[in-house]
Amino acid sequence: MQEIIKQIKHRNNSKIVLCVLDGLGGIPVKGKTELQAANSPNLDALANQSECGLHIPVMRGITPGSGAAHLGLFGYDPVRNEIGRGVLEALGLGIDIGPHDIAIRGNFATVEYKDTNPFVTDRRAGRIPTEENKRIVKKITGNIDKIGGVEVKLYSGLEHRFVVVLTFKEKVSPEFDLINDTDPQETGKSPLSPVGKNNKSERVANIVKELVEEISKILRDEEKANYILLRGFSAHPQLESYDEIYGLNACCIATYPMYKGVSKLVGMDILDIEGNTISSEVDTLKKEFGNYDFFYMHIKKTDSYGEDGNFKSKARVIEEFDGLLPEIESLNPDVIAITGDHSTPSKMKSHSWHPVPLLIYSGNCRNHKLKGFYEEECHRGELGIINSTDIMPLLLAHSGRLSKFGA
Repeated sequence: MQEIIKQIKHRNNSKIVLCVLDGLGGIPVKGKTELQAANSPNLDALANQSECGLHIPVMRGITPGSGAAHLGLFGYDPVRNEIGRGVLEALGLGIDIGPHDIAIRGNFATVEYKDTNPFVTDRRAGRIPTEENKRIVKKITGNIDKIGGVEVKLYSGLEHRFVVVLTFKEKVSPEFDLINDTDPQETGKSPLSPVGKNNKSERVANIVKELVEEISKILRDEEKANYILLRGFSAHPQLESYDEIYGLNACCIATYPMYKGVSKLVGMDILDIEGNTISSEVDTLKKEFGNYDFFYMHIKKTDSYGEDGNFKSKARVIEEFDGLLPEIESLNPDVIAITGDHSTPSKMKSHSWHPVPLLIYSGNCRNHKLKGFYEEECHRGELGIINSTDIMPLLLAHSGRLSKFGA
């Protein structure tokens, strides 16, 4: 698809705004999803004038990670372009990842020991404050700088998240990062041991195994963050940029590092935000509206509350966004798209495979006058159920940026 887009794209002065409410999709609790339960008159009114549908982030039945889901939204096949979360998190924190580096995304976690065996009681260490995270990272880095001749650096992220960068003397290749996550994804289970899939990755896995053991000793006396869980082992990939493929001068408005990372990977400018609220993100959009063609705006808390099983708070975040939607509309972008990267039903407390609600508004819409913006109505919409990789071509078409294909 991207090869065709590159052939027929052309530039104009149109503006596209893509709003991603992370983990937006849900499944009913007492007959309603979070979108249905939310009081969102502005979203409902916009859906009435828009083309709506549902999108599948990877393929039917596959539950995506956030990195893969965002690549799909951005038009990159997430299967062909599988990217570890570590490099995305690192890039989002402004960490330069070079040809000698392996980046790993980490969670501080809480474990209980039975004899000498750790069992996870909280995969996120109670979402410790970021300042506490910084203290703990400093405690670790004061005791560890190398493992097996490989340089080790830790960087604080937000709340319980951090990044590990392993720097080797030789250049690394994708074969080095083929290692399983150590996060068991459930409480009550022991962390998984890192295992490589080949000789090169097994070497990395052995270094990581020693690193985890050393850090667990350092953190043993911590009340909450007394262990680490590692995910998304990754070397730096190479992707064509938004400008090369779509002819778009694109920017990212996001507060969480991972989403800045995936945006940076596809060539978006990362905008500074004064604050970490949805309102501050909308203020940044308004401030920068004259400077870019494409605006990706990410809202995180819908996903966080979904993973926490907090139905009411997830619905309240949707309501907060809804209250700010008129400010976005007042900018008169040529295209507004509103969706999620994946579904995170609070009933499941996790990402899921369920198709994600999608709304596309422009002056060229053909619609079915839907009653509102929620899963059941979106299923009735003009778009039906599509793949996430179809979204970018639709946004370009609605903005008049695609010429006719073929004779």
